[in-house]
Amino acid sequence: MSESVTSGAMGMTVESAFAGMRSVTPVVFRAGCPDCRERFELTAGALRLAIGATSRTTFYSFTCPECGASVRKPAGERIVELLTGGGVRTLRLHSTV
Repeated sequence: MSESVTSGAMGMTVESAFAGMRSVTPVVFRAGCPDCRERFELTAGALRLAIGATSRTTFYSFTCPECGASVRKPAGERIVELLTGGGVRTLRLHSTV
């Protein structure tokens, strides 16, 4: 059996379908540490986003790669949009009313 898979209607192979695609560059975010004042870039996997019921309970967090401090910063609507669009893992916080 051949390694290539074909589409029944057009007879196109998987290899030819993806031949023109290029590798995707990972999204990076610029951040800074309030403790050591270093500036750096982080991948989506290094960030966490928590979305709460209000702007006071919506924030993103990361660990500073320079000093190891846990950093938590508020996230407004635009920051939430950028982080979610860039693939940052998101946690939705629910109120216990």
